Amino acid sequence: MHTTLQGQGIVLRPLEYSDAEALVRAAADGELWNLTVTVVPSASTVDSYLKKALDGRDAGTVLPFAITLKDSGEVIGSTRFWKIDSLNRKLEIGSTWISASWQKSFVNTEAKYLMLHHAFEVFNCVRVQFTTDENNQKSRNAILRLGAQQEGIVRHERIMPDGRKRNSVRFSIIDDEWPQVRLQLEKKLADYNA
Repeated sequence: MHTTLQGQGIVLRPLEYSDAEALVRAAADGELWNLTVTVVPSASTVDSYLKKALDGRDAGTVLPFAITLKDSGEVIGSTRFWKIDSLNRKLEIGSTWISASWQKSFVNTEAKYLMLHHAFEVFNCVRVQFTTDENNQKSRNAILRLGAQQEGIVRHERIMPDGRKRNSVRFSIIDDEWPQVRLQLEKKLADYNA
C-alpha cells in the first residue's frame, strides 16, 4: 500500500527509511522528541520509529506518511493510518506530529482533511477514530475542532516510553457525520487559502 495524498499546500507521501534525517530535522523544530504525551523520533530513536511504521505497512495494518510542503518537498512531520481493519471498514488516524513552526497553520487541518477524505471516500470506512493522551489538551482540542465526537477515556491504554501508564481519550467520526465534517473542513481550508 503506497498511497500519496495531495493537497493545496502539502503532500502526504509514503514514509521511507531514507526519511530518517529529514524526520529528525523536522522534529528538531521545537525539540518535539521531549514531549511526554506522544512519540516523536529523535536521532537515537528514528531507526526504531521507522522500523515500527514500515513493519506495520508490510503487515497491512499501518499506512505511514511523511508530511511534506508541496512547493519544496521539505518534510515537516509525519502521520499515519493505523489499526486498519478492512473487514469492519474502520481505522485510526494518529501518530501525527508537525514541526513547531507549522503548528497552528493550515497543515494539520489539510492533512486530516486529506486522510478523512481518503478513509471515507476511497477506503469506504464506516468509522475513523482518533486517540490522544488524556494530558494532551492541545491535541484533544484539535481533534474536537475537526468535528470528531469524544467517546470516552480508555484507562491505562498504553505504556509511554518513560514508563508512565497513559489514559487515552478516544474520539471518532462515523460515515453518517462525514458529509457535515467535510463541509466544515473545506470551509476552514478555504479560509486559510483566502
